[in-house]
Amino acid sequence: MPNFFLHTPVVFAALLTLLPFFLAAFCPCSVQVAQGLPLPFRILAPALLCVPYALVAASFGQFQWSWFSLYLLLPIVISLLLHRANLSDPEQRGDWRDFLILAVLGLAVDLRWFEPAWPARLAVFNKMLLLDAGIYGFLVIRKLRHVGFDLRLRLADLRIGARELAFYAPIAIALGLALGFLHLHAYIPSVFRVLLAWLFTFFFIAVPEELFFRGWIQNLLERRLGPRWALVLTAVLFGLSHFNKRAAHFNWRYVLLASLAGIFYGRAWRQQRRVGASAITHASVDTLWSIWLR
Repeated sequence: MPNFFLHTPVVFAALLTLLPFFLAAFCPCSVQVAQGLPLPFRILAPALLCVPYALVAASFGQFQWSWFSLYLLLPIVISLLLHRANLSDPEQRGDWRDFLILAVLGLAVDLRWFEPAWPARLAVFNKMLLLDAGIYGFLVIRKLRHVGFDLRLRLADLRIGARELAFYAPIAIALGLALGFLHLHAYIPSVFRVLLAWLFTFFFIAVPEELFFRGWIQNLLERRLGPRWALVLTAVLFGLSHFNKRAAHFNWRYVLLASLAGIFYGRAWRQQRRVGASAITHASVDTLWSIWLR
């Protein structure tokens, strides 16, 4: 079986896909530079997100103009809609266009709408490209405030993330074992494996999900519903996004535990409005689960 990730086009596509994500997370000045571009350039710039698809699909003989057009046009449409949202909702209380875009992005990832565009085992590109489109739209075009997408971690992020983990873990373990969802494994992995699993989970699972659910959804809902109800509703939505995980039917146990987790992730984000804090809790929970409790 060939190692897909050693193909030069795939490596180049991966670098292009990760570049917007890491620039926004570690170099906020890059967002400010993009915000200063003339409006036509700002609207059209995310069309470049079609390049990773073209590189990967062409190298595997799966290129289709329909999928290329989708990755070309969808980011532009997102930018246009969020520009209109800026004009109609300058106070950023949450415009219908904000929630429409979040619904489309969330459902596209959760229901795997666009994954047939990609070769087997490379559909992860889809999730990251849609995330890039959202990052560009909400940070550069919408200029959404208080998102907290800054991964230059502080001691406070570690403290808050660890605190919410300490609150959630005993509840989740007791409930998960009682429901038969969790299964304890007496296994001692190497420190390197645990660290590698945590880092991968942090950057490619926890941060994208925390940015989407806390930085965007909970952030916007707070302006409509207030902090308490925004926290609860976002946690429920987060739980429901797991309905089809690890089961062919509605996985209510996963939904319940994920909804409960969403409360603690939301608390971690809300305290200082930083995605890094909630992502620390999220990545730690997922790592504990994947190694010792799956």
